[in-house]
Amino acid sequence: MASDSNTLKWSAQFAVTPPTRTRKLPGDKILLPPSALEQLLAAAPVTSVSLNPTHSLTPQFDPFNPYTFAAERRARQLAADRQQQLPHPLTFRIVNPSNGRVVHAGIREFSAQENEVGLSAFIRETLGLEDVDFQSTGEPPAAEGPSSDVEMVGSEEGNIATASKGPLVTVHAQQLPKGTHVRLRPLAAGYDPEDWKALLERYLRDNFTTLTLGELLQVPGSRNETFRFLVDKVEPEGNGICIVDTDLEVDIEALNEEQARETLKKRLEKATRAPGTKEGSSTGGNITQGKEVSGQVLPGEYVDYELHDWDREQPLDVEIEVADDADVDIFINPFSARHRARPREGEHVFGDFSNITPKRIRLQPTNIELQDAESLYISVHAYSERPSDEDESISKNISPLKFTIHTQSVPAGTRSESVLGDEEHEHDPDDTQCKNCHAWIPKRAVFLHENFCLRNNILCPQCQKVFQKRSLEWQNHWHCPNDDAHGNDLPSQSKHNAIFHTPHTCSNCQFEAPNLPNLAHHRTTTCPAKLILCQFCHLVVPQQGESDPDVLDPEVLLSGLTPHELADGGRTTECHLCNKIVRLKDMKTHLRHHDLDRLSRPAPRVCKNENCGRTLEGSFRSRGNDTLGLCPTCFGPLYADIYDPDGKALRRRIERRYLSQMLRGCGKNWCVNPYCKTGRANTQTDGSGGALTSKEISAMIKPLIDAIAIGPATVNTAPLYLCADEKSQQRRRLAELLAAETEAEAETEGAEEKGTGYEVAWCVAAVEAGAGDLGRAREWLKNFAPVRGERVAVR
Repeated sequence: MASDSNTLKWSAQFAVTPPTRTRKLPGDKILLPPSALEQLLAAAPVTSVSLNPTHSLTPQFDPFNPYTFAAERRARQLAADRQQQLPHPLTFRIVNPSNGRVVHAGIREFSAQENEVGLSAFIRETLGLEDVDFQSTGEPPAAEGPSSDVEMVGSEEGNIATASKGPLVTVHAQQLPKGTHVRLRPLAAGYDPEDWKALLERYLRDNFTTLTLGELLQVPGSRNETFRFLVDKVEPEGNGICIVDTDLEVDIEALNEEQARETLKKRLEKATRAPGTKEGSSTGGNITQGKEVSGQVLPGEYVDYELHDWDREQPLDVEIEVADDADVDIFINPFSARHRARPREGEHVFGDFSNITPKRIRLQPTNIELQDAESLYISVHAYSERPSDEDESISKNISPLKFTIHTQSVPAGTRSESVLGDEEHEHDPDDTQCKNCHAWIPKRAVFLHENFCLRNNILCPQCQKVFQKRSLEWQNHWHCPNDDAHGNDLPSQSKHNAIFHTPHTCSNCQFEAPNLPNLAHHRTTTCPAKLILCQFCHLVVPQQGESDPDVLDPEVLLSGLTPHELADGGRTTECHLCNKIVRLKDMKTHLRHHDLDRLSRPAPRVCKNENCGRTLEGSFRSRGNDTLGLCPTCFGPLYADIYDPDGKALRRRIERRYLSQMLRGCGKNWCVNPYCKTGRANTQTDGSGGALTSKEISAMIKPLIDAIAIGPATVNTAPLYLCADEKSQQRRRLAELLAAETEAEAETEGAEEKGTGYEVAWCVAAVEAGAGDLGRAREWLKNFAPVRGERVAVR
C-alpha cells in the first residue's frame, strides 16, 4: 500500500457534456479537459528515476581513498532524475452531488472542452443522469442575466463557446487496488451462454478499467442477447477495484434460490433441445453438390451448412423442401474477403422469405457477389413470431420442423419450373374452359361441371386461384395491398407484414430500414460493422472504424477498397523488385507496372558460343565482336589488331581454332565441347571419340565456317563451338536444364494461356543474374522473364 505522501490527491467539479456532443464512449471511460492533465501532473508525487542503473564511477573516485566516497555519493544523487509520475492506470471516483451516487471510471482521453467532462452512457445511467437534465448548448443565450443557465467560456483560440450549467459532477483522483475476485449476480433466470469466460473477458477487457460495488453490467451476447449482472462483491474489500493488469476470479451466483431453480430448469430444458439431439435442431456441417441432406430446425433457430466445391461455370440451384408446409426460410452468404458472417434473416446476400414450397435460389456464375468466393454459407431458418429474449424458453409442445436441402448445377439457359408451369399448354379441340375455375374440361361434361363448380368453388380475382367456398383457406385468404404477396392463413400474413412492412433498425449503426430485406442489404454492403478480411493487416475487422472515411466517400468508391483498407493501406513497405518505398494500397498497381516492363522487355542477347553461359553487354563489345555475337571472354583469343575489312583473317583464325581443338584438345577434364578432342573423349564412353584425321576434321568444321556471317553490315546468327571455362560451361548446361524443366512443368499443368516455359536465352540471363544459384535463377525468371507466348493482359 502506498503511503499518503506518495498518493495522488486531486479533485475538481465539471459540467457534464451533453450526450449529443459526446462521442460514443465504451464502458466506464470518461473524457477530461487538457487542463485536468496539467493539474494532475502538478499534483503527482515526485519519484526518483535513475537514468542509468549501471552508472559508472567518476574518474576522481579512488576505492583506496575514503575521502572520495562522499563526492561519489553526491555525483550519483545528481545523476538521478526526480520526476512527477502519474500512476497507471489512472482511475477516478465520480460523485453526483444531487443524489449522492458514486461510480469509478477510467480515463479515455484528455480532449474534452474546458470545464466539462464527457461521460459514457453507462456512467450517466449509473449516476442517474437523464437526457432531459441536459440543456441545449448549440445556440448562445438570447440574453445574459443572473438567472441565465448558460455562461460564456473563452477557449484558447479566442473563440467564444457556450457551456451548460446543467448537471455537475465531482471527479476525484483515486487509485483503486488490483482486483482479485468479483461476484456477479444475474438479474434474470436462464442465463446460459456457451462460454462465460470468453464473453466476460472480451467485454471487460475492451470496455472497463474499474468495477464498482453495486453497479449494473449489461453484457451483450450472441443473437442480440443482453445479460444484466449486479456487482455484488469485490476483493480486496472496498467500494471498487481496478481490473487492468491483474488476474480476476469471477463467480456467478443466483440472486436467490427461486432464481437458481428456474435457471436450472431452463438449462435442463435447453439441454434436451440442444443441436444434434432428437428434439433439437440439426448441427449442420458440410454439404456436397448433387446430394440431398435432411435435417430439422426449431422455430427461431438456424442450421448452418457450408458448400465448398461446386461448378462455378454453371448456374447453381439451392433448393429446400419442407414437410407439412412448414414456415422455413433459406439464406445464403458467399464466404470471401468481403463477406465473413453467417447468413441471418437480417444479414444475408441471397434469401427467400416467401411461403412457396419448395423454395429455390438460383445463383448465376456471373453474379458479382460470387467473385472470389471460397465457399457458400447456407443457413436454414424457421420463422418465429416470439421475441428474441424468449427463444430459450420454448414450450415443450413445439416440435422441430423437418426439411431437405439439395444443391445442383443446371445447364446455362435452363428456365425454372415456375416459369415452365406458367406457359400455356395445348388443349384438346373437344375441351372447353370453365368460366368459374378456368379448368379445361370435355364439352360433354361442361353442364354438370359448372353446376357443381358454381355451388362449391370460388375464384380469387387477384391470384386466379380456386378455393372451396366454405374452406378455412378461403376464409383466411389474403392479399397485401402494397405488393403482390398473398397467402391462405393469418400467420403468413403476420410474417409478411413483419418482414416487408415493418421498419427495422440496424443494431450497429442505428440505420433504419423500411423492411427486413433492406436491412439485410445494408448489413452486407454499407454497414460500418460489416466484417471483412483486410488484405493488408490480414485480420477480420469491421469495414469502417471510428476514424475511417465513410463507406460512400468518393475516394473509397474509386479505390475499390473498404474504408478500413483505405486507411490501413496508407502504410508503406519496400518493393521486393526495385526496393522502392510504396504504399500498401498502391502496391498492386506498382507491381502491375513491373509486369508490363517484364512483358515488354526484349530477350537478352546470349553469346553465340554454345558452350558459354554469358550474355552480351554492350559496353564491352568490340567492333569485330558486334558481328560474331560472342562475349568478350570468348572473342578474346580470336582478336587481332590488323586491318581486316572483309573478315577473311578472322574466318581463318576461327578455322585454326577449330583445328587446334579437334587435333590437340583443350586438356580440361570438365570439357564437354563436341568439337574438341578432349570434350569428345569425356562425353563418349563407348570408344568412338578417337583421334580424327585432318581431312575428317576439315569436312566436319567446313559447314560451321561457311555458316558464319562476317562483315560490317551483317550479323552472325550461326552458333560457334569454342571451348570455354568450367564455370561458363556449367551455367550454360544449368540454363538448358532449367528451360527444359519449366517447359515440362507447363505441359504437365496444361497452362495454355501462360505459354510453355521460358526461352533458353532468358534462362541463361537468370543463371547469370543468380551467380549460378538455381533458386535465385528461378526467382529471377518469375520476376523479370516472360513465358513463351505470354502477352500483355488488358484489364
